[in-house]
Amino acid sequence: MRIYADKIASVTRNLKLDRTLTLSATIRAEHGAVVAGRIVGDKSGYNQLEDVHGRMNVLHGDDIIVGALGHRNALHGYEGILPQQVEPGQKLHVLNLGGVIGECVSHNPDVGPPFEFEVLGQVLVYPEFQSRQGEPANIRMGALKANGTKPDCRVIYVAGTCMNAGKTAAACALVRRLVQTGYRVGGAKLTGVALMRDTLSMRDYGAEVTLDFTDAGIVCTGPETAAQVAKTIFAELSTRRFDVIVAETGDGIMGDYGVQAILADAGLRALTAAFVFCANDPVGVVGGVQHLKTDYGISADLVTGPATDNNVGVRFVEQQLGLPAINARSHAKALGDHLLGLLEQRGIQHA
Repeated sequence: MRIYADKIASVTRNLKLDRTLTLSATIRAEHGAVVAGRIVGDKSGYNQLEDVHGRMNVLHGDDIIVGALGHRNALHGYEGILPQQVEPGQKLHVLNLGGVIGECVSHNPDVGPPFEFEVLGQVLVYPEFQSRQGEPANIRMGALKANGTKPDCRVIYVAGTCMNAGKTAAACALVRRLVQTGYRVGGAKLTGVALMRDTLSMRDYGAEVTLDFTDAGIVCTGPETAAQVAKTIFAELSTRRFDVIVAETGDGIMGDYGVQAILADAGLRALTAAFVFCANDPVGVVGGVQHLKTDYGISADLVTGPATDNNVGVRFVEQQLGLPAINARSHAKALGDHLLGLLEQRGIQHA
């Protein structure tokens, strides 16, 4: 079957697909399998799809789109699973803006039900020149590969309590200030569900190169993949000889995306240049900071996020925990300057 895709989702970007595609009616129900389908109906909210360039496109009923099979476990979005089998005509759902396709089993009322996705088939690719033998496409094709190389880099980790805790705002503020003072900076998104938005934001703020788990062939991270994917990303960025890498962990330090596996990995902790913790409220600050220290031996260097939106939260953090509290949105330069001071104390300077 031949189709012309109206929109190709960013989750498939490793494959560099054309819009004219050949489909197979036999579909592999596995993470990363690239599938085409028809959007059923219209929505007024949560109705966009990020394309392979990072641009958001509004979806319309009957659009033919290309995404990848996977799962999602988002507190503020959709919970979706990978179906045990997939066949043409089956109704699945668009689980996120990056084009992850699966079976939605619950959703947050703020985003409403997801788009239905009527499966057409699995995309075939033709890696052999002039060959008519197509292979079932998977985003692992063209992805970064683990090669056993040990990462050699210094990392500023930005972690938080949950989604929407201010992690990307903090990462971008740090990138910009570091670049302004002469550092060569790389950026990374280590966990979450496929979406280019956060790493593109880091690029906008000055990071030379940014990578995320989808670049390493993963649709959605979990406890079994997160640590190895982080090492693969850091090994690749190490080849660029950056002075420092700003790495955001998507979702929270307690959740289903595998952040805990990264925190527990001694090799990844050894790369730490600084640790920034983002929280929505005072309870999250206290619980998160204590959890990091007790369970992983990690001492947060700085608190930011909505918990520091005004002086009430700032006073609480400073008085109760004795940690600096600096808001990334209102005091971005001060946040960056504080981290610059820490890097200097720790002997991490730009070339």
